[in-house]
Amino acid sequence: MGSRFFGRLGWTTAAALVLIVAWNSIPLFQSRLLGHFSQPLEVTQSAGLSQVERETIAAFNAAKDSVVFITTAERVRDPWTRNVYEVPSGSGSGFFWDDIGHVVTNYHVIDGASAALVRLADGRTFAAELVGTAPQHDLAVLRVGIPAPRPAGLPIGSSDDLQVGQSVLAIGNPFGLDWTLTTGIVSALDREIPGPGGRPITGLIQTDAAINPGNSGGPLIDSSGRLIGVNTAIYSPSGSSAGIGFAVPVDTVNRVVPSLIARGVHRPAQLGIRFVPNARSPSSATDVQGVAVLDIVEQSAAANAGLRPARLSSDGRIVSADVIRSIGGRPVEDAGDLVQALDAYRPGDTVEVAFFRDGELYRIDVTLQ
Repeated sequence: MGSRFFGRLGWTTAAALVLIVAWNSIPLFQSRLLGHFSQPLEVTQSAGLSQVERETIAAFNAAKDSVVFITTAERVRDPWTRNVYEVPSGSGSGFFWDDIGHVVTNYHVIDGASAALVRLADGRTFAAELVGTAPQHDLAVLRVGIPAPRPAGLPIGSSDDLQVGQSVLAIGNPFGLDWTLTTGIVSALDREIPGPGGRPITGLIQTDAAINPGNSGGPLIDSSGRLIGVNTAIYSPSGSSAGIGFAVPVDTVNRVVPSLIARGVHRPAQLGIRFVPNARSPSSATDVQGVAVLDIVEQSAAANAGLRPARLSSDGRIVSADVIRSIGGRPVEDAGDLVQALDAYRPGDTVEVAFFRDGELYRIDVTLQ
């Protein structure tokens, strides 16, 4: 009977029944077995942080107190009561430029805002006032009145010697998550994206360090903790990081921000000319694409350098205009190229200007104003 019974159940099922009976009849066995599995497992000792990890941690810790979280509000009017009140409009990141309260961020972070609050890493929050904006570079400067202790500005690096493959760190507040670090490399240089008003923002750093909504305006730093760019945009159909982010290079930032602090606007160096976009030299044997000098401002850089404006022939044609072909070795084919080339310089800089005159190519040094 017993063998027939076990044969029907199968030996595996029979063994399970025996184990259940034994388990329920031996409380001491139960407690010992459960006690064994309910104890914490033994911790495996770490081999220690790598040199790269230590450098990354040190760079983040040194920079994070200089990074801020920015929230903005805009004024709206109730169509029924006509009352005006402020509602939250957005958020982003920024960082201290100096130790007297100037904060750098993106122009698009504060565009259209009527008020902005700046929250520090230690939790203190201050109202900010707008100092100046440079939409063409997606940069803005705020100022906050902060009692001691004041966060220090980030150390400034250089973007002129950046190399593709170089390690970079992005710090910011993506999606409102405080003081987040992402790492990556420089993926490409001298990139271009559309800017405010359709004017392109040029010379950007491309990185694969994750940059998400809320990272805008935060710093891009190198492994030494130096500022090398300002995170400005991502390329992503979904709106979140897809491995392609862009940053305004620090050499541009270091040229524009002092102008914003001093004057509230950024005025790049000027030649002092009025020009015809996309003009061909009418006096050359062959067509020359460039920017024709229509007129020259008196006592300007162009006048002092001897550039020659256009004149009218007896039949009303423009003749003998100098056609600018390059600025500092950078080709100039239209008005946009001219503006971007000049924007790389400060007033007082001397730069080589190449131009065509009567079919001949000339090169002269011009001190910009």
